[in-house]
Amino acid sequence: MVSDMVAAPARIVPSVLPADFARMGEECQALEKAGVDRIQWDVMDGHFVPNLTFGPDVVAASRAVVDLPFEAHLMVTNPDASLDRWVVAGCSLLIVHAEACPHLHRTLAAIREAGASSGVALNPATPLDAVAHVLDLVDLLLVMTVNPGFGGQRYLATMEPKIAAARRLIDQRGLDIELEVDGGIGPETIAGAAAAGATTFCAGSALFGFDGGLEAGVTELRGRAIQAAR
Repeated sequence: MVSDMVAAPARIVPSVLPADFARMGEECQALEKAGVDRIQWDVMDGHFVPNLTFGPDVVAASRAVVDLPFEAHLMVTNPDASLDRWVVAGCSLLIVHAEACPHLHRTLAAIREAGASSGVALNPATPLDAVAHVLDLVDLLLVMTVNPGFGGQRYLATMEPKIAAARRLIDQRGLDIELEVDGGIGPETIAGAAAAGATTFCAGSALFGFDGGLEAGVTELRGRAIQAAR
């Protein structure tokens, strides 16, 4: 699957959590112009994580004004109940949390049946073993480098051995799976994640707050990741 995911040496996938919610369509257009590879929607339910964000209607409204692929990072307790709605809203990749899915294999299969690519995320304290037996149903593995729920948190460098272990597992099995990291990604931290084996980087606050603007921020982040991965 993942047919519309841009094959870049280092994919930059911004979260729109720091964006101006009153101008979300324009913010997405600015990200597209800046050269990002996808846009991530951080969906929070106030239960799985202590924050509330947005629903499918907000995503659908922005879907009409940009061509970039959308991914929904579902930080929700019961993702199965709304999978179809996120696909209809225009998300081609749905990421669920292993911690929220008692029947993870079934949930990942349901995502693909709904017509989307499937992703699974791991909180910092969750071991890689939690997804070792479902990787045949996974298009993307997301290693959280903060505890989910809020933007602007400090990057947990202690997750880099976990990223490296995920990279080895994917390569040893010969799987075509993106390895994404999310949380505290910026100019000072992206190199560590890239050197550990991540290929896709979700940046929020650091990108939106970059002094030179979005395009310069994307260029800087991608360059640092590519250099670190050599």
